[in-house]
Amino acid sequence: MENLKKIDEINKDIKDSADKGIISAKDVSDRWHTFRVLYKHRIYLFAALCNTYKDISFKTKKHFDEENDPMFNGDFMAGINTPAGVVTYHIKLEYWDLFHVQEIEHGPKYDGYTDEDIFVRLESLEK
Repeated sequence: MENLKKIDEINKDIKDSADKGIISAKDVSDRWHTFRVLYKHRIYLFAALCNTYKDISFKTKKHFDEENDPMFNGDFMAGINTPAGVVTYHIKLEYWDLFHVQEIEHGPKYDGYTDEDIFVRLESLEK
């Protein structure tokens, strides 16, 4: 329990420092990788996965309900329709050309999936 308190305090310090412009949370490191580098890894790995499964993958510049839920400024959504459900990520537009998949008009409606659901959905690609 004490460790959780320390983690919460560290996360609050990072957020407060980021809010004040002292640091960027993207530059926090585990000594080997920063969040910035790990997110870039995720982008390239997800692009490779989507490009491998082109027939069930997509990219879009609009959410399902663009009027009430506009896309984040400078982002697009890439996704893959796995046998267990859709997995999507918001990605900066500068990486658009990494995804050699079909472009669709609007992304799928968010079904409330969790991080654990993502693992199950990605694992369903193996079957």
